[in-house]
Amino acid sequence: MSVEIETVTGSEETAATDELVAAFGKLLPQLSSSAVPLDREALAAVVSCAANTLLIARVDGRIVGTLTLVTAPVPSGLRALIEDVIVDGDARGHGVGKALVEQALRVAKAAGARTVDLTSRPSREAANRLYVRVGFQRRESNVYRFAFE
Repeated sequence: MSVEIETVTGSEETAATDELVAAFGKLLPQLSSSAVPLDREALAAVVSCAANTLLIARVDGRIVGTLTLVTAPVPSGLRALIEDVIVDGDARGHGVGKALVEQALRVAKAAGARTVDLTSRPSREAANRLYVRVGFQRRESNVYRFAFE
């Protein structure tokens, strides 16, 4: 299985193709049952945001995975964060996630980031093993969330 990684680019008007909207319609529920489905406008906003680099993985021309790399300058340096890594259930175990993460690391390094962070639920055992295999180290840290009702 050959995995090809692409960076989704384009203006807000051209970035969210029918193919991309359909792919997210299939992939996003595999990450979160509470995530709101993305329409063309919402997906275009993600792609056109200057802080985001949206990567997609293709196998045999079909989109089977995605990852969003978020980079932002802060006083302590360029912050890089991997978000929403999703690999279609049918494509798991074939190197798709690894290819996405490794490409995100290359992009972050080229942008000048010194580190890349990510979070992953403990229940996502395969994903957590992947991150360790790629070289991520578990940090002792507290993650806090404030939810708007």
